[in-house]
Amino acid sequence: MIPLITVVAGPVGCGKTTWIEQQLRLQQRDKVLYFSPGTGAVPIDQTRLAAEFPTVKVFNDSERVEFLNQLVLADAVYLELGFYLELSAVTQILDNLHYQAIAILPPNLQDSEWHEWANKIIPGTNISNTATQARLWRASSTGEVLDESSLEEFWYELTHGAYGQVTRAKGIFNIADGRYLYADYVADVSTKDFLELDLPRHLEGRPQRFSGIEVFAQDLDEGTVAQTLGDCCLSDMAILNYQEQTKQLLAEEIEA
Repeated sequence: MIPLITVVAGPVGCGKTTWIEQQLRLQQRDKVLYFSPGTGAVPIDQTRLAAEFPTVKVFNDSERVEFLNQLVLADAVYLELGFYLELSAVTQILDNLHYQAIAILPPNLQDSEWHEWANKIIPGTNISNTATQARLWRASSTGEVLDESSLEEFWYELTHGAYGQVTRAKGIFNIADGRYLYADYVADVSTKDFLELDLPRHLEGRPQRFSGIEVFAQDLDEGTVAQTLGDCCLSDMAILNYQEQTKQLLAEEIEA
């Protein structure tokens, strides 16, 4: 028996992943699958959902076959279709299996391809995408540890036009004190820049868990963005020093 499969689509920054999170909290089913194809080596949403919902089975692009094999074992399935994919891609992925089509759309959008495709329209973030020539840029930083104050300065510059007209930016970063931070930005929308993911601190050398960034922007100076982000990364010696200091502070807190 194939479970209820919900395919969620919509334009950039409209709140697709946020809506899926809301459903996961409301339904609390036992066997839930999540798949967002096309993210390649930068699975930001998958990593965040896996941290926030450890009982949900999250799949990356390399695990598509396993995702399809586990459909029959699931109670519910969420497939998030990124704005960079054609709506027809869902047919290729699900091989004509029945699904519920949900479009998360800004209130000011009318008569779009998503309206024709969806079984149900959900009002999303009221985004204002003025960057008509925007492009998607991604970069992995797995294995890197960042200085938090440098990261905050970089993120402020990125989201305030220093490197191009940014419509959407998100990332996951390992910080010197072992925390794992999720960064989120949507143009003209009030968002909390950083969220600490609920995972144990990494305080033993360079972490191998994923980190990376995704930016949708017009006229983005990709080389300068990559260089500036690289300047936020710490050397092996600095990482060791920060980790030793953090372990000492945590030990003192426990004793107190």
